[in-house]
Amino acid sequence: MAERVAIIGGGIVGIACAHYLSRAGCAVTVIDQDRIGSGCSHGNCGHICASHVLPLNEPANLLAALRSPFNPRAPFRVRPQWRPALLRWFWEFARRCNHRHALSAGSAMKSILDASIREYQGLFQAPEFEAEWQPVGLLYVLRSGRGMRRFAAQDAMLRDTFGVAATRIPGSELPDFDPALRPGLAGGFLYEGDAFLRPDALTANWSGWLRSRGVRFVEGCRVQGVETKTGKITRLLTEKGEVTARHYVFASGAWSTAVAAKLGCAIPIEPGKGYSITTNRPQPCPRQAMLFAEHRVAATPFKDGLRLGSMMEFAGFDASVPTRRIRQLIDSARHYLHEPVGGEVLETWCGWRPMTWDSLPIIGAVPGLANAVLATGHHMLGMTMAPATGRLVAEMISEKTTHIDPTPFSPARFSRMRDQVPGGSRIGLS
Repeated sequence: MAERVAIIGGGIVGIACAHYLSRAGCAVTVIDQDRIGSGCSHGNCGHICASHVLPLNEPANLLAALRSPFNPRAPFRVRPQWRPALLRWFWEFARRCNHRHALSAGSAMKSILDASIREYQGLFQAPEFEAEWQPVGLLYVLRSGRGMRRFAAQDAMLRDTFGVAATRIPGSELPDFDPALRPGLAGGFLYEGDAFLRPDALTANWSGWLRSRGVRFVEGCRVQGVETKTGKITRLLTEKGEVTARHYVFASGAWSTAVAAKLGCAIPIEPGKGYSITTNRPQPCPRQAMLFAEHRVAATPFKDGLRLGSMMEFAGFDASVPTRRIRQLIDSARHYLHEPVGGEVLETWCGWRPMTWDSLPIIGAVPGLANAVLATGHHMLGMTMAPATGRLVAEMISEKTTHIDPTPFSPARFSRMRDQVPGGSRIGLS
C-alpha cells in the first residue's frame, strides 16, 4: 500500500514536492488555504536563475534597508515598526554581511540551483509541462558606468569563485541584441545558463498533470491545528475535516513561521513583499528576460504580454497594491525600454516572499518530529529552486541518498527544539 503524504502549501514548492513524492510511489494530498498556484508562485517574473549564487547578505542591501524609512520610493524598504522578531531578523542578517558567509552560502546555493536547472531540463521534455520555457539566459542591464563597474566586479567574483560566467555586451551593442532597449545604456551581462518561463502556466499545467495521476488537491482549506503523539504528527485539523498521513510536508512559504513555531521549531522567516504589473505586449517588446540592476526591476516577455516586477518591502502581510508602487515599476523600466508597458493592463499584483536571514532555504526534518519536513524559505528563488527542493524532500521521506548535500538547508541550524511535549498534545494554529 502506498505511503500517504500530506503537503501543506500548494505553491510551486508544494507542487514540486507532490511531483517527486508521487513519482516515488506515495499517495499525495496537497492542501492550500487559497487556490493552488496562488501567492508568490502566481505573479513573479518567472526568472530561473542558476546564476543567483550570492546571498542577499551584503552591506549595500543593509544600508538600503536602514535608509529606507526616509524614502517611500526605496525599492528595498522596511516599513517603520517595532517588532522584536523583525529586529532580530535584521540583526542576524547584518551579522552575515561578510565575505565568509558569501562563500559558504554561495557554495550551498550553487549546488541546489544547478540541480534545479537539471531537473527543469528534464521536466520540459514533456509537452504537458508547457510554460513558455525559454532557456536563453537572463540579461542584466546597466544604465551608468558606475553601475557597470560595480556589476563587473561582482561578475568577476562569480566567475573566479563559483565558475559562473556571463557574456559582457557593450552598451553600443545592446539595441542590436534586443531592439526594445534604449540607446545610450552602459552595457549588460548575459548569464546564458539562466532561463525564464510563465509561472502561472507552470503551476496550472504541473498541478493538472499531477491530478491526472492521482494527486489530490484541496483548495480553500486552512489548517487549524496539529495533533502529535510520541514525537510524531498523528493528524491535521482543518476547516474541511481531519487529514491523516504517514508523513507531513510543510511548504507554506511566507506563512511557515507560525506553523513551524507550533511544531516546536523556530525558523526566522519574514514576508518580503513584491509587486508586479502585467500588460499586453508593447511595441517593441523585449525578446529577452531582463533585470535592471540599478533600479532593481525585472522584465519578462510572455507570448501575450510583458511583466514588470520588483520591490522588497518588509511590511508584514499588507495586501494593498499602491498605485505609486506600480507607477514606480513603470518609471524605472522607462530608463531602459522604449516602451515599458503595453496599452492594456492585464493584472497588478503583490505577493510575499519567504525571507530567511541567511538567504538559504529551509529544507529538512522538523527537529523532534519524525514524520514532519519543512520546505520553505526560498526568498526570491522559489520558482528556481522548486524542483531540487521537491526531489530532496522525496529522497528524505523515502530514506534514499540525497542528490545534493541537504545539511546547509536544515531547520536545525536556527535553534534547538522548544517546548517539547513528551506525551500527546494538540497544537492550535488559529
